Amino acid sequence: MAGKKAKGSSKTTSNTGAKTALTLLWKTHLKEYVTAIAWCPMGNQLVASSAAGEVILYSLKSGEDTVLQTEQGESVDVLSISADGQFLAAGGQSGTVWIWQLPGDKSDISLITTLPHKRTWIDRLQWHPHLPLLAFSLGRYAQVWDAAEQTVVTTLSFDTSSVLDISWHPEGQQLSLGGNQSIKTWRLSDWDDDPEVREIDGASGAIAWSPDGTYLASGNNDRSVMVWPPDGDYPWRMTGFPGKVRQLAWSRPLAKGGDPLLASVCGEGIVVWRKAADSSDGWKPQVLDPHQGTVRGVAFQPGKLLLVTAAEDGRLCLWPKAARLGQVLTGASGGFSCLGWSPQGTALAAGGSQGELLVWSEAMTGQGFG
Repeated sequence: MAGKKAKGSSKTTSNTGAKTALTLLWKTHLKEYVTAIAWCPMGNQLVASSAAGEVILYSLKSGEDTVLQTEQGESVDVLSISADGQFLAAGGQSGTVWIWQLPGDKSDISLITTLPHKRTWIDRLQWHPHLPLLAFSLGRYAQVWDAAEQTVVTTLSFDTSSVLDISWHPEGQQLSLGGNQSIKTWRLSDWDDDPEVREIDGASGAIAWSPDGTYLASGNNDRSVMVWPPDGDYPWRMTGFPGKVRQLAWSRPLAKGGDPLLASVCGEGIVVWRKAADSSDGWKPQVLDPHQGTVRGVAFQPGKLLLVTAAEDGRLCLWPKAARLGQVLTGASGGFSCLGWSPQGTALAAGGSQGELLVWSEAMTGQGFG
């Protein structure tokens, strides 16, 4: 199953006449729908999982793969690699959380922890931004696991519903959980203290802290997006979506001391929000609608303003400054299912519904799309 380096680029179109920003570097296949992608911190390896239950580590330089888990008959839906690159976590349909140690030498990769939770689908997990602490959903609860100490740190009760999303604050001092009618935030310094509660009208299915930790956003099933300011009071509420808002992505701040952009996804449509200079004017929307199928992935290039979206229509679109269509990539004949930038922002990986796994890299210097 070793990946193959590509000599050319994938099919690429542009409606702007701009130079190609990304070219196809590498392509391989998993046996089923690619469910998740996670990059190692150095950007030289990535992990992909599938609906068949596969978990495979790939080296971009050599094209070699290391099978961490073969087909299980149940999907692995979420992957996350710790900030220091030492631990890989995976979870999915079986209710099990697997944790591997990734010391850098593939010969030493080992499965160090298996956490079974019967009748619970693990569909959210995320490592702490600095520490080996893994937070993951457990129905109406979330658990925090210390990989170094091999112990449960805390179990948090959401009470009113299943935990629908998880987001660590970038500074690592807070953990937020989204669910029915609220977002609840606990402080790392005192897990036993009552959480801070941000109320919403419906259910929060997607939550995200901005990279600078200034704003907390929520995508809701009542067709709205809410953004809380630094003081936590009186959020902005953006409406008009045709359905549930299922995905969110923040950019870096536009300038030093400025505000970031927020991309939100509802079905086939993407709306990019820019905060008005006058806070009383809220956030101004720009609609991006190139897709003819459900958008399955959205992300800003790390440290830049290049937005990428991938959809079931088989189009992966790059948006310079999140405003204009700069490049369209293809290569997943049955449509794209997920995507992820390398931490350095120099490579982009995307998975397909028929098991395709593709990696593109930057192909030019100087004037770029970001």
